[in-house]
Amino acid sequence: MNYENEKSTISWIDELKFGNDGLIPVIAQDHENGDVLMMAWMNKEALEKTISLGKAIYWSRSRKKLWEKGEESGHTQIVQEIRLDCDGDVILLKIKQLGNISCHTGRKSCFFRVLKNDNSENATWASVDEILKNPKLMYKNE
Repeated sequence: MNYENEKSTISWIDELKFGNDGLIPVIAQDHENGDVLMMAWMNKEALEKTISLGKAIYWSRSRKKLWEKGEESGHTQIVQEIRLDCDGDVILLKIKQLGNISCHTGRKSCFFRVLKNDNSENATWASVDEILKNPKLMYKNE
């Protein structure tokens, strides 16, 4: 029996496992080269708006509101594909990053630090990616 082709009455959004806070983690990945650019959070409304607009809309836990990626910086994320992991508790957005900057620090990726000297006593985080644009030029309050 082919279970993947069975009709279901469950809505696609009901298949997602949101946390007790109503949020689900989202990984943004460059659709062309596979680079992981950032991790953020979505609630149901953010996901629905992302789908309807074709742009990444996230939930800001610190500001407690929806935010469109790039609304201040201009570095918008255009959604190419949305994937769900096997457990239904993590979303992967394959995106086109406009402006080539996804991090509020002005870097291409939020994952710009590498653990060096990885024995626990002398380990340090080293920044390995360059700042492409000064954050003070991208944001009003930085």
